[in-house]
Amino acid sequence: MSRKNTGINPQAARLISSHSRKLKTVDYYVDGIVKGDRVVLSQAITLIESETSAHRELAHQIVAGCLPFSGNSIRIGITGAPGVGKSTFIESFGLFLIESGFHPGILAIDPSSQVSKGSILGDKTRMQYLSTNAAAFIRPSAAGSSLGGVARKTRETVLLCEAAGFDIILIETVGVGQSETTVHDMTDFFLLLLQPGGGDELQGIKRGIVEMADLLAVTKAEGEQETLAEKSKQAYQNALHLFPPKQNGWTPQVVTCSGITGKGVSVIWEMVETFVKQTKENGFFEENRLKQRLLWFQESINTGLKERFFNQPLIREQQQLLESQISSGNLSPFTAAEILLKLFFNHHDS
Repeated sequence: MSRKNTGINPQAARLISSHSRKLKTVDYYVDGIVKGDRVVLSQAITLIESETSAHRELAHQIVAGCLPFSGNSIRIGITGAPGVGKSTFIESFGLFLIESGFHPGILAIDPSSQVSKGSILGDKTRMQYLSTNAAAFIRPSAAGSSLGGVARKTRETVLLCEAAGFDIILIETVGVGQSETTVHDMTDFFLLLLQPGGGDELQGIKRGIVEMADLLAVTKAEGEQETLAEKSKQAYQNALHLFPPKQNGWTPQVVTCSGITGKGVSVIWEMVETFVKQTKENGFFEENRLKQRLLWFQESINTGLKERFFNQPLIREQQQLLESQISSGNLSPFTAAEILLKLFFNHHDS
């Protein structure tokens, strides 16, 4: 299986190729996941991430079998610019959760090369203590070309992790951008990590990201940078007053934290707990979950239609010809798209 077809790194491609010869029944995977078997869970996630039709069909059945056992976690999205210390914070936060009696599942989304389609998948090495803790499960996935740096099958993976008994799901995204709405639309709580800065830090943060955040945390608040982090906290706190109230009734706040010393980690968890309690009481929590399920349904239709469209031999053939005319300036992209769409629908209507 080639890297192009799998959409993951070469090593994972070889794992899928090997795994394809050892496919089990749906019951085998579902029973193993529900019992908390991490090997079976990892195998099922590999099937979910595969682009092979046989794997995908089996993966859909596994997700359906696990669905009744899912939904009982708190889903937390964590984002921030590269270098902000996401992995360091997540390791500290994850270890704190374990000490508090939870079993966190961490879905770490790695950047993918648009040239080779490979990715580093290095979060297990960056989280050396958390990755060896039996109470945690870390699954690095390649972002591929999916919107917002979130692996295309992250939603399905969340359900499987929940069915396996992981009660806190942390989804780490590639970095800050408008497309981070993708992870916001699959989580209950959205945490934005920020670098301590010197006063102009607000200029580099897109308004949409800040509006989505339920909590802002200024990282690296240790040593000489602690004072700077506190100043940044105040600047962000003042800026939050300029934003309209959130529909869920929650008032976002700003805290400082350190993944190295553990400062602020317990405060962040307390805010997550308060948020969940408040939104469950006012009905927003379940309303948000329902909205996300419907959005998942719509996105699945869009993805299925797109794949079916471009997998048609007639479409692929005409697409190459039309792209040539677009490149030469003899045809507008809009007209070319209309030609392909009419060709597709006429072919299926006939």
